[in-house]
Amino acid sequence: MKTGFIKIAAVSPAVTVGNVEKNCNEIINMLEKAKNQRVQIAVFPELSLCGYTCGDLFHQKTLIDACYNGIMKICEYSKTFNGYIAVGSPIKYNGKLYNCAVMINNGKVLGIVPKTYIPNYNEYYELRWFESGKGVSGVVNLSDNQTAIIDSGLIFSVNEDTKIGIEICEDLWAPCPPSIALAQQGANIILNLSASNEAVTKNDYRKSLVKQQSARLFCAYAYASAGVGESTTDLVFSGACTVAENGSLLAEGQRFSLDGTMAVADIDIDKLNAMRQLQNTFTCDNSGNTVLADKELPFLDEAYIERNFDPNPFVPSDDRERDERCREILAIQSSGLAKRMLHTKTQKLVLGISGGLDSTLALLVAVRTTEMLKIPNENIICITMPGFGTTDLTYSNACALVKSLGATLKEISIKDACIQHFKDIGHDAEIHDVTYENTQARERTQILMDYANKVGGLLVGTGDLSELALGWCTYNGDHMSMYGVNASVPKTLVRHLVRNIADNSGRETAEILYSVLDTPVSPELLPPDKDGKIEQKTEDTLGPYEVHDFYLYHFLRFGTKPEKLLFMAKKAFCGTYDEERLRKWLEIFLKRFFNSQFKRSCLPDGPKVGSVSLSPRGDWRMPSDASYEEWLNF
Repeated sequence: MKTGFIKIAAVSPAVTVGNVEKNCNEIINMLEKAKNQRVQIAVFPELSLCGYTCGDLFHQKTLIDACYNGIMKICEYSKTFNGYIAVGSPIKYNGKLYNCAVMINNGKVLGIVPKTYIPNYNEYYELRWFESGKGVSGVVNLSDNQTAIIDSGLIFSVNEDTKIGIEICEDLWAPCPPSIALAQQGANIILNLSASNEAVTKNDYRKSLVKQQSARLFCAYAYASAGVGESTTDLVFSGACTVAENGSLLAEGQRFSLDGTMAVADIDIDKLNAMRQLQNTFTCDNSGNTVLADKELPFLDEAYIERNFDPNPFVPSDDRERDERCREILAIQSSGLAKRMLHTKTQKLVLGISGGLDSTLALLVAVRTTEMLKIPNENIICITMPGFGTTDLTYSNACALVKSLGATLKEISIKDACIQHFKDIGHDAEIHDVTYENTQARERTQILMDYANKVGGLLVGTGDLSELALGWCTYNGDHMSMYGVNASVPKTLVRHLVRNIADNSGRETAEILYSVLDTPVSPELLPPDKDGKIEQKTEDTLGPYEVHDFYLYHFLRFGTKPEKLLFMAKKAFCGTYDEERLRKWLEIFLKRFFNSQFKRSCLPDGPKVGSVSLSPRGDWRMPSDASYEEWLNF
């Protein structure tokens, strides 16, 4: 399988200022460690060959010659390193000195990138020694048999899908960093060779810059800064090393280590390219000066991919972030519903309440909405419609929750109406097939629609994003409503939203909500077992919603191929589900997703709450009759 992953290391070695030979040895020692971790691209700090704080020693020919010799030494070593190495060195060109990144691969210097923005304020006074590399382009003689291009806009082609751009320290702080142009010219990995000293809160700001730039440019960003060995006079350096991808910090090295540090991460190139493809505001002109190596660098083998994948990509793992996300989603849902009520001049809401997760969340959103509009909760009319599969647990939870929230409860049994309908269409009520199930779902929807008309109310839909993705809804049954508040909320997130509200509710309401959370997910369309408990459990048929939500997120968000989805799922759910079951559930997901598009093509309105949505009007347009066969070849 073409994994689409590249392993990158941001490395800060122990540095001895002015001792190039010793620094070369330290760089090679760190490269050996990186090689053992199967690193394919390694970036070192600014002026790492000689040290950033050399001062007027930069005007000494002895130092410059030593750096050139050091470059040749690392070139020789690179023949044993299957990848790209970016080191910092002063470089002379046309009688001027430049602060440069030197890209090395397989015994050669592929190119030299000079620093564009030269800081000369506060503790920085680089203009004393270095010129800006902006607009510089030419050839540098490094040795008797080694020359290299020098150009601030160089892009290095790693393979067909991967290109590297370089900027140096202050370049990132500038209003218009070089990485912007580099990304627009195809670079999806940006390396930053830096020498950023420490000050209180500076590290947080530095990391935020790296993360924001990686998000803005849909790229990976590897940042390597000078280490403790550079500390002198008034400044202390820490060796800050970070690797970010599309706004997320993937790896961070230990700061203030005397022995050097390293941050290693697996970068998902396929994901980055997919995001660029989807965002038509991200423009590419492909006019950069691209350097090709003698041999393309292969993607990382599966066995060496160490990246972990969050099994719940829709749900933040951090408690504080998750609480904030829940509050924001509830605000979006209730605000959308409030707007619809104001627009239609509606004072009443109608919804079916089953005692399950989805209808519970819809009711909680309705309560938030009436509070916003200063409408009494009695205007929320909750209709429980016992059928052939209704259990005492869900029925009692539904009724108790409505009463605890001060909404209006109405009960309308669907049994007699369904039995009459079976007679009308000539269906044997003892045959518990799709007709038996869908008759109940459509009868419930008819009651809800008609009752909403009767009271001049708005029927609130309860179905969630995961059910829509899998087609786990009855066409023109629970599939239909006047406004679907849960339409872009996946099942795994529904659970956390309900739990978040339970954790912040009074004792009576909280106990009911916790009971709902402990109830198996079920449409309750088949009779209960002999003990009166739920017999029809959705996840027994489809597989776990957490797995389907994992597939849904990566399939829609990044266009991830099925074989890669399976690989990622094996990593994410290692120790929980085996490969055989994950493969089976992936097939179910793909088949049901393709076959259920006709249900999504006519969805009612509903608020978008996240980056993944299936609205046919905004986020997902797909022919209802597309074949899934090509996607099953994994």
